[in-house]
Amino acid sequence: MRPTENEYASFYKPYIDEVPDGDIIVILTEQGKEARKFYQSIPEAIGAHAYQPGKWTIKEVLGHMCDAERVMAYRAMSIARNEKTPLPGFDENEYMNHSNFNRRTIQDISDEMLYIRASNIALFGTFDEEILNRTGNANGNNVSVRGLLYIISGHELHHIKVLRERYLR
Repeated sequence: MRPTENEYASFYKPYIDEVPDGDIIVILTEQGKEARKFYQSIPEAIGAHAYQPGKWTIKEVLGHMCDAERVMAYRAMSIARNEKTPLPGFDENEYMNHSNFNRRTIQDISDEMLYIRASNIALFGTFDEEILNRTGNANGNNVSVRGLLYIISGHELHHIKVLRERYLR
């Protein structure tokens, strides 16, 4: 079941809308396999390419996807475990300022993404309907565990589209 609009902040709606209908665990699993093939098809020689000055490089976009999935998965786990303390936001640009993605290979970042997704699937697969419906507060907004799983999926789909349309044309 897809999350309703009261299960996530409105600025996540474009991500949620990217996700196809179906079992979110199956979607995340299959999406991870397809995404890995896509990442590995990107030539290492263009990993430091940014489509315009001031934009992240391809490697940084991939690294951001790792960071964001980790943050959203932590939020999902915390809320699944009934955490009542509001969870902090994260400033993706500040994270990027303190990363070393451009010194790494696309293969290395792609491998990291595979491990993150596999770990998350192992956790998310244990969530029943009651857990998926649990809500908490992250970055000052109410969000459900289900909403976070859809955000993870939609965020990756969004950035793959950006990579294809702006970086790899």
